[in-house]
Amino acid sequence: MSRPDPLEFLRQRIIGNVRAAFNEGNTAAQPRPPSDDALFEKDSPIRMVHADVIGMMVGGIRGLFLQMLHPHALQGVLDFSNFRTDLHGRLSRTAHFITDTTFAHRDVAMASIERVNRIHKSVNGTLPDGSLYSATDPRTLAWVHVAESTSFLAGYMRVSRPDMPGHEQDEYFRQFALVARALGADPVPLDRREAEAIFRELRQDLKTSAEAREVAEFVVNVKPEGAPPALQKAIVAESIALLPPFARSMLGLERPGLGGIPARAATWGVGRTLRWAFRQN
Repeated sequence: MSRPDPLEFLRQRIIGNVRAAFNEGNTAAQPRPPSDDALFEKDSPIRMVHADVIGMMVGGIRGLFLQMLHPHALQGVLDFSNFRTDLHGRLSRTAHFITDTTFAHRDVAMASIERVNRIHKSVNGTLPDGSLYSATDPRTLAWVHVAESTSFLAGYMRVSRPDMPGHEQDEYFRQFALVARALGADPVPLDRREAEAIFRELRQDLKTSAEAREVAEFVVNVKPEGAPPALQKAIVAESIALLPPFARSMLGLERPGLGGIPARAATWGVGRTLRWAFRQN
């Protein structure tokens, strides 16, 4: 009788813990298997970026900070989201959407997009100044997308692959544009240059507010289920470090100083371990 492989046991434990973190604590949860008929080809840039767990967590929080600076996106969250009592669930649903649209069969991906479009139709209301907002507004969706896409890519390059070639970065934006357009976003970048230009253009729509700073403070201090507190603190520190200076100022956040060095080491080390566990090296 062969002896169990301790490394394989460790690898499976790590995989189970990661899946539990994104499935309400269910360590037995099984992800939808990657499809050969997905929207995107195997080993293409979008699949490499979106498969990197720590990079996506760093980028996801950075993107959330940026999105909260848009008054329409912020009001939608305040009016229709229970993020204060279920941030873990909200992040899990976002992760499942990214997984479905990136790795699952194209029919599953399109069904997931249509489900989000249906939800967006009911998300509308009035801003504090009396103007109307809607989650289906193409320009608001454009900011949400450019905040997410630039953040996911920045997180991936920060903790996994800082030397990612420029043409692969451009391809990432081109691929992700397919999902953004299906959600109704406009304008949508197709490469790094366009992403930077649209980011600058839409920056004029952003506003600081007490509510945005409150959400930012909540995200900084939250202790989500399934994540070790030290790792969560490191992930948040890295996401803040990656924010543009204007965004940190508008949100009342400070760039980590020398204390940010351990955070970077922690996210790099955990990211490397997870890539080993999921056989992504």
